[in-house]
Amino acid sequence: MPRGSIGLDFGTTNSVVALGRDGASELLEFDGPDGRAQIFRSALCFWHDEAVRGGLATEAGPWAIAEYLEYPTDSRFLQSFKTVAASRSFDQATIFGKRFRFEDLGRLFLDRMAGRAGGRLDDRPPRLVVGRPVEYAGSRPDEALARERYDAMFADFGAEIHYVFEPLGAAYSYAARLEEPATILVADFGGGTSDFSVVRVGAPGERPRCVPLGHAGVGIAGDKLDYRLLDQLVLPLLGKGSAYRSFDKLLEVPRSWFHDFADWSRLALMRNPRTLKELEQLQRAAVDAEAIGRMIAVIEGELGYPLYEAIGRTKRALSSADTAQFQFEGAGLRIEAEVSRAAFETWIADDVAQMEAAVDRALDASGVDTVAIDRVFLTGGTSLVPRIRRIFTERFGEDRIESGGELTSIAHGLALIGLDDNVAAWAA
Repeated sequence: MPRGSIGLDFGTTNSVVALGRDGASELLEFDGPDGRAQIFRSALCFWHDEAVRGGLATEAGPWAIAEYLEYPTDSRFLQSFKTVAASRSFDQATIFGKRFRFEDLGRLFLDRMAGRAGGRLDDRPPRLVVGRPVEYAGSRPDEALARERYDAMFADFGAEIHYVFEPLGAAYSYAARLEEPATILVADFGGGTSDFSVVRVGAPGERPRCVPLGHAGVGIAGDKLDYRLLDQLVLPLLGKGSAYRSFDKLLEVPRSWFHDFADWSRLALMRNPRTLKELEQLQRAAVDAEAIGRMIAVIEGELGYPLYEAIGRTKRALSSADTAQFQFEGAGLRIEAEVSRAAFETWIADDVAQMEAAVDRALDASGVDTVAIDRVFLTGGTSLVPRIRRIFTERFGEDRIESGGELTSIAHGLALIGLDDNVAAWAA
């Protein structure tokens, strides 16, 4: 058995790390402004500091949030940057005049995260197992590009690097609960992707204990559900669907503006001179100039994070109640609206259909039908959304559904896979 391993669940919204040793794994805790926690937000904050080499300081995780909240207009807050890993359209981000590639952002994030681990990552085990989505986020994801960027991001973090599909990490973790053989379907719902794997689990002591049978995924998950709320409640007040004058014609305001605005990984990057100048030109030609002005004010005021939080609170409230109140205020914009779960489920219907189709593909790839699935293990924060859970209860029955460790099961399982002599069998 290897001397030790690191299991790293680098997530769109949150990241989790586990250390594997002596056949078991332990979740790391990270220092935070409000105490220690196992969850480290996948976010970065940049601000000017002449005392720092290069004059640009950086923090990650909850420290990035704290820095942003103290100085929102003098900082740049970046979240969900994992979603551009496989995007050819993303080349680099310009932050305070300095350019960062995806791997630059990733290395900064890992460095700051390791620095908050209380020294537990100073002497790193030789084997690093990183979770990766089955299907990367984005309209035309380039898997080879994502792998190239991941390799550059993790090059200094571990000597021996393996990539494993995220739902397989969750499957390995869940298998520790089982005391008899079973065929399981693992559904992992993250911020950027929803991934599904079918795994056959042997009896305790059997080697190999877990055998992957098939998998599938779709680049739709929590962030897309956020977008549906944003699209209905906020974007119309920022000019979506309105018109602007072009000579003697009235044209619809280009939807690309709202696509970028609603992408949490890109919103902060819109605060640059070129983009703001183009928006000001659009405002002068707009029929509803005040609406475009509100969008400019949200961007200039660095209000992406509070807007994200307001959307997230509403989505979480709808997981336990039939209605929820959406509230957001800032940059001259005040929105209060009651949202029903029924309306929300209508808005996300197409997304749910694509998730269901991915479940079908996973079952087809494994050669296993619905009846042969003994257990369904749901993990990831979006699995708590009632309509998402119904995908599985309606098909498999409530008695076959299990959940738990929604944010930690993947890292736990990845670390255990890292202790397997035949870790290459799990590699994606």
